[in-house]
Amino acid sequence: MPKCPTCTKEVYFAEKVTSLGKDWHRGCLKCQRCQKTLTPGGHAEHDSKPYCNQPCYGILFGPKGVNIGGAGAFVYEDK
Repeated sequence: MPKCPTCTKEVYFAEKVTSLGKDWHRGCLKCQRCQKTLTPGGHAEHDSKPYCNQPCYGILFGPKGVNIGGAGAFVYEDK
């Protein structure tokens, strides 16, 4: 019987969700940053851990720098 990577308990067929090549409980497949419940195939992966596509994966592993967008972006003002 496969074990859930999050809680390490056995995953039965009726409660199984497969993602990242592993079997999870539906409630255990959550974003590592915000803990939002994810759907199989509807999320990103980094170091074999699931993250929601927006905003968590983009914030943690997306491009960094000036004028990329998001909260830290530079805003041009008309004078």
